[in-house]
Amino acid sequence: MRVLVTGGAGYIGSHTLVELLGQAHEVCVLDSFANAKPVVLDRVRSLTNGKISLVTGDVRDGSVLDDTMSDFAPDAVIHFAGLKAVGESSRQPVDYYDVNVSGTLALLRAMDRHGCKRIIFSSSATVYGEPEYLPYDEAHPTNPLSVYGRTKLMAEHVLTDWAAATPGASAVLLRYFNPVGAHASARMGEDPADYPNNLMPFIAQVAVGKRAQLQVFGDDYDTDDGTGERDYIHVVDLARAHVAALDHAAAISGARVFNIGTGQSYSVLQMVTAFRAASGHPIPLAIAPRRAGDIARMQADSTRARNELGWQATHSLDDMAASAWAWQRGNPDGYGD
Repeated sequence: MRVLVTGGAGYIGSHTLVELLGQAHEVCVLDSFANAKPVVLDRVRSLTNGKISLVTGDVRDGSVLDDTMSDFAPDAVIHFAGLKAVGESSRQPVDYYDVNVSGTLALLRAMDRHGCKRIIFSSSATVYGEPEYLPYDEAHPTNPLSVYGRTKLMAEHVLTDWAAATPGASAVLLRYFNPVGAHASARMGEDPADYPNNLMPFIAQVAVGKRAQLQVFGDDYDTDDGTGERDYIHVVDLARAHVAALDHAAAISGARVFNIGTGQSYSVLQMVTAFRAASGHPIPLAIAPRRAGDIARMQADSTRARNELGWQATHSLDDMAASAWAWQRGNPDGYGD
């Protein structure tokens, strides 16, 4: 297929490009580079020998979208472009609604103008909120605890209503759990712009000596070791879910939601232990108070993805830690300036 990838230079987007090109899809990336760097695409090209068309622009810009749709004529869109920091979203709610919701609306309008009727959406398990039961399945009530989560859920509603109202349209909504790890080449990985918002890159920066210690937010949760537990998924497994979703979108009409996780949750301390083993470095810890909005445990039921997409995660926790360390060790400053 010809696939337009918004936000394709980001952490998950870039790994997905590798998988798309490996399956002989043609790709065009639309990215503003607000949270990514152009060199990422050079590395994708070097790893795949693939051709990537690039449009530098904002997903909210209708004229840029029209030009891109006219020139590239995509069969489908994978929509990653968005803001994603939970804490920042509470301080900048208007920005988050503007980019994550208005950007989705602008994209759908452009798709309608140019007859593109398939979209894969980068959503999040944060839409579930406090668990009523675990593991979460797709029928679990949604009650996001953050502005970020609410923008993702609102975009899901928009896409669901669009797919219902547009003959022949399909929207596959992928609710990610916690992506970690890096490409096996160690040429691509997670490169936080400033202060890491996620656990694994923070641990990696401590291991490589960029930060003195890891802050553990809360050790009094109702979990086995008192620290929060999350369902971590290797970024390559997550990327492959998008390729599976493309095929599914071509076969259905309407909207369908899928959890993308492993079904296994690990605590903060278990993640630290795995990274110590992978890196051979100590990871000094400091216990800090719980953060507002954090919950004790998250865990995915991805049965639907296995049955309907033919997808399941294959990478272990040791794979996640080893690949993240290989990336950090080989690229201590990420992609650089």
